[in-house]
Parts: sequence; structure tokens; C-alpha cells
Amino acid sequence: MSERATWSLRGRNPDILSCIASLSNDEVFTPPEFANRMLDTLAEAWAESNNGANIWADSTVTFLDPCTKSGVFLREITRRLTEGLAVEIPDLQERVDHILTKQVFGIAITRLTALMSRRSLYCSKHAKGTHSIAKSFASDNGNIWFERIEHTWNNGRCSFCGASAGTLDRSSNLETHAYAFIHEDDLSATITEMFGVDMQFDVIIGNPPYQLNDGGGAGTSASPLYHLFIRQAQELSPRYLSMVVPSKWFSGGKGLDSFRSQMLGDRRVRFIADYPNSRDAFEGVDVAGGVMYFLWDRDNPGTCAVETISGVNRNLAERNLDEYEVFIRDNRALEIVKRIQAFNVQSMATIVSARQPFGNVTCLESGQRGDTYIYASGGDGFANRDTITKGTDIIDKWKVLLSKTSSEHAGQSDRSGRKRVLSRIELMSPGTAATESYLIVGPFDSEYEAANAADYLRTRFVRFLVSTILLTQNITRAAFSFVPLQDFSKSWSDSDLFHMYGLTELDVDLIEKTIKPMIKDES
Repeated sequence: MSERATWSLRGRNPDILSCIASLSNDEVFTPPEFANRMLDTLAEAWAESNNGANIWADSTVTFLDPCTKSGVFLREITRRLTEGLAVEIPDLQERVDHILTKQVFGIAITRLTALMSRRSLYCSKHAKGTHSIAKSFASDNGNIWFERIEHTWNNGRCSFCGASAGTLDRSSNLETHAYAFIHEDDLSATITEMFGVDMQFDVIIGNPPYQLNDGGGAGTSASPLYHLFIRQAQELSPRYLSMVVPSKWFSGGKGLDSFRSQMLGDRRVRFIADYPNSRDAFEGVDVAGGVMYFLWDRDNPGTCAVETISGVNRNLAERNLDEYEVFIRDNRALEIVKRIQAFNVQSMATIVSARQPFGNVTCLESGQRGDTYIYASGGDGFANRDTITKGTDIIDKWKVLLSKTSSEHAGQSDRSGRKRVLSRIELMSPGTAATESYLIVGPFDSEYEAANAADYLRTRFVRFLVSTILLTQNITRAAFSFVPLQDFSKSWSDSDLFHMYGLTELDVDLIEKTIKPMIKDES
């Protein structure tokens, strides 16, 4: 078997896996270039912990991709091992057979991705087919496993992933999306059944499915899945674990509070590469809040090297991840937050409402007039006060209205890279309430105090601090955790605030380069 024939797939122009990686957001496929960044990080960590040894020259190291889609990780690992083991196993066919049968394993997420992965890895959809580069497999599956798995329904929900029976209790000709890796109580025993041997993987690496429609609302609600893959992988106790996932777990995400606490407190997380703009990682793919990959090192706990990558700009710092309950992704922003937190000032979050500040209030039909003016995203209206179930004690107070969802204009950067962050900011006079589309700041005893609070929210200072937590368009009370509460009997400007908290010229420059000016008429 010639070297050229073995890896002819690599020589195609363009690489088919690069093309697949930019198809759509339905399944985020990993481009080969990005997979190799993760493998480079792994190799550096291995060398540092093993006296400079080359992981790709070790014929005993085992690898698992528990969520293989295109097979890119498995293919790139195999390519590296084929080069690295040339001295130990000179015969090319023997070397390839050893790597594919003894070192590289995958669990596909669908029947189609199983076929794609086998074609990428074995150059054939059948591992023991005529065109397969592997010659020692007993089955067509090789070491890429897939079988249709059913969800375990309990009161209409899957006990493992939370999927809705109404959405995914499907006929046998459709995919269930019950991913095997996260649908087992005894995963070690299941993996032994999959591959026929008792496996202890040295490296687990991959790009898991990010979310699953959970049947909520109008069918557009989705629950995250990637944290379940990470937890299961950690349960297998590999020497190294690396996965690329959405960054939104840093400060938010549905049902991710305990996962966030666990990850930030886990000193085995030794490296994070964070891409605030997912297009810097996956060309043409938008993932709200960006993406990140991490390296978890079982045997070497310590501080975490955090690298933020934005275009050609990179910023690297060693950090303890659990300094705060949420993770501040920008190393420079962290220093500003620390400086402000040192003043031990009460948080602005204490006067920001939770969601649905006035309950599930709705406007009367068009033309009908109630006794309370209602701010509503689809058009303001009126309601009768006796239908309002929450927040009745602040209806007759001055308040500030704040949209809980950043508009596209507010949430995205302009051509200079600056964001508006907050959207609608407006004074609410006594006798008013709002629908669940808004948060309420206050209440205040006077119009003057409310106006000063609204102006404070418009400062770059406040919006920058909100942006350190806000990774998606959904604004919550928690987004104001790092914003210091002020005395609103006086007005505040950015210059006042920069001076008050001792921000340096570099701090101010970062804020002004990050946050757009916002004047009253714009909000």
C-alpha cells in the first residue's frame, strides 16, 4: 500500500471536511484546521507532562471521539500517528492497522455521521471493505460504533437528556437523537460492549451536539446537551479531555448553573481558548455568545491559561476560574472588574427586577382603555390594575424600563467593533406597568432620581460591565452583578465614573473601543 494511496483523501482540493464544516448551523461540524489547533494543544500538554515525549510517537495511547460527525478528529489523529510511529512500526500497512484497530475509536451521533466518519477514517463506508485502508477488522463498523438508541421516557421527558416525547418519540425510520454516550448509567460497561474490550481511554476529544429541541413553547425551545457529554467524559477519567462547545455556559444557559460551578471550580481545566465571535473558529457559522475549547488534565491540577482569540488578536493570561460565580471571558475586562469590586459597593442588580416583573400581564384589545398604561414590545396599551398579579407596589412609583432582549443593533458590533449592549431605556411614570418583554429598574421616589438612573444605564461604564457577563441577547438581573449601585440624587457621567473608580488610560481606552456612545434619544 503506497503512502499516496493511504492518504489520498488529504490531497483533495478543497478538503471535503472543510466544505462540510461550513454547511449549516444544524450540526456544527469541525473544520480540519480547528481540529488541529485542539490536537496541537493536546500534544503540548502531553509533552510538558511526559518529559518532552511526542504523543504521536506512542503506540499505546488510545483516543475516543464520543460524538463523531465528519470523523475529522479521528482522521487527523490517525494522520499524526501514522507519521509519528514510522520508526517504531516501519511497515506502513502494519502501522495503519495498529492505529485503526488499537488506538482510534469513535461513537457516531447518527447513522449518516457513522458512514461519513468511516469514509473519512477508513476511506470506505465499510471498515473491512475492498477500499478500506484497514485490513484487520472483523466487522464493517470497525471502531466507529453506531446503533439506534431509544430515549427513556418518564412523564413525557427523557430521563437522560430531557427530550420531549412529543418531539422525539419517533418511528424506526427516523433518528431519535438519543446519543449513546449520554444515555447510559454504566458507560464503562457500555463501551466494553461497543468495542469488545475493556477500554480506558487516554484522550477523549470531540465537538458534541450543542442543543436539542425540548418541546417547550411553540416548539422553538432548546436545552443544552454539550455539558452532558463533558460530564460523561469526565466520569470515564481519561488522562486528557478536550471539547469545543458554546461559550454561553460562562455566565448563562438553560439549566447550566451547576455545570458552570463545577467547571469553574475544577482545577484540572488547564487551558481555555475562547472565540467571542464563532466565525473566528467556524467560518460562516454563528453561535450566539461564541465558542470555546478547553483542555482538562486529570493528573496536573493548577491555574488555567485563558486565551481570548478575536480575529488576529490574542490575549493570554493565567487565571483561577472561580474568582466569581460567572466567568469573565476577557482578561483585560477582569482586571477592571476587580478594581471596581475592591470598592465593595452594593450591586445594581439589587434594584433590577426578575423576569415578569408584573406577572403575565397583557394589554386589552386595541381601542380599550384600562386604568394602567402597559409598555409592550408589540405596541403599548392598557390593562386593568386588578388583573396585574405582581409588582403592584411599584405601579405608582417612578421606574426605568429596560428591554430584556438586546436588539440586533444593540447586541452586535459595528464596523469599529463596538457594541451598544442595552436597547430600550425609558422612564416609566407612576401608573404604569410592563409585559414580560421588559425588566424594571427601581423604584424611585422622584422623576429626577429615575432620570439619573436611566442616564447611568446609558454610560459606557455600565454597559461595559454588563457586557462582561452578557454573552447572548437575553438580559437578566444577573447581568448587572458587577455594576455598582450609585446615589441617584445626582447625575453620573463616564468621566465621573472613570475617575471615581481609578480606571487607567488603558482601561478607558478598552471601554471606549468596546462600547458605543449612547444618547438619550437613541434609547
